[in-house]
Amino acid sequence: MVQRRGFNDTVTRFWGFAAPAYDTQVLQRVVYQPAQDEVLAQLRAHGALTIADIGCGTGIFADRIERELNAVVTGVDMSEGMLTQAKARSSKVTWLTAPAEELPFNDGALDAVVTTSAFHWFDQPAALREFHRVLKPGGIAAVTTISPRQLLPLHALSSHILNPAHNPSPAEMQELFEGAGFTVSEQHRVKRPVWTLIVSDLLTVGTK
Repeated sequence: MVQRRGFNDTVTRFWGFAAPAYDTQVLQRVVYQPAQDEVLAQLRAHGALTIADIGCGTGIFADRIERELNAVVTGVDMSEGMLTQAKARSSKVTWLTAPAEELPFNDGALDAVVTTSAFHWFDQPAALREFHRVLKPGGIAAVTTISPRQLLPLHALSSHILNPAHNPSPAEMQELFEGAGFTVSEQHRVKRPVWTLIVSDLLTVGTK
């Protein structure tokens, strides 16, 4: 079993407590939905039908993938509190407790692995190696992550003190993907309404 960082264990417990607030419509629409829309478009374009959503939280996006693509979807998270909410949301999605760095799938089992707004909590090189392992040849990993255009003091604090993994730049994301064996096939800023641009996130798609 992968040994999680102590701070990540604390984060897992926090999200178990905060799961109900995470589901609020305004938070989902403003912060999370634009990135999810773009990842869904990538899945549709690649015809992915066996998909894992890593760091799935309360299951909003995994449930949406299953409904809109009629796909076989597994949601994976470390927070039991989040997964309790997810299980109540959908009985068609399979919900599993596991770390991103040690996924409960056989080699070459999936068409796609996605993660939205959770990558900064992972051991990033280890997680991407796992994404690569569980994908079929030609499968894709689609990752959105916070990627500030400028390093603000709060980002620096969260990157280097609270969370050693940090929020990678576009060049760093490309290097991480290539280091895990992927070919980067798409990378761009998530398109957002002007009034939400304080949230600056990046979509990176890698092909096995």
